[in-house]
Amino acid sequence: MLGYVTGLGRGEVDSVMREVAQRLRAEGLPLAGAVQHNIETGPSTKCHMDLEVLSGTDVVRISQDLGALSRGCRLDPQGLERVVGLVSAGLDKGAALLLVNKFGKQELDGRGFRPVIAEALGAGVPVLVAVNQSNLEGFLAFAEELAEPLPTDVEAVTDWCRARIGEAAAA
Repeated sequence: MLGYVTGLGRGEVDSVMREVAQRLRAEGLPLAGAVQHNIETGPSTKCHMDLEVLSGTDVVRISQDLGALSRGCRLDPQGLERVVGLVSAGLDKGAALLLVNKFGKQELDGRGFRPVIAEALGAGVPVLVAVNQSNLEGFLAFAEELAEPLPTDVEAVTDWCRARIGEAAAA
């Protein structure tokens, strides 16, 4: 009950995850997790990265401005951990599905959403994760035989989510 999507284009997977979440929420399904919104700031600056928490109304900025010439990771770990706490609380409220915007470096290192993913799977809650190509090998090592690749197609991913939610409800 662990599906994942990957994409090659910048922001491609983010838009798939947002659309899937929007469709499932419109159907009244209780979701936990977060989807990413990239806010463009201009041609010479990097975008802001915001996470929308699906179990409430919080939107948290997880990027930090390191300057125009910076090359390092812009992730604000405190912002990410705040979102992880909010997502964990949402999962505890009885979510039908956990959506994780990205299995990234923090998760590869055992932090970020990794404990929440394990918590959801242990509770029988299906999980949908976006994974960058560069992190795919580490994600698959974490997921072992549980990981199911999905196409970057909104309809197919939404159908997968509905089917897994139905299976979990019947169990």
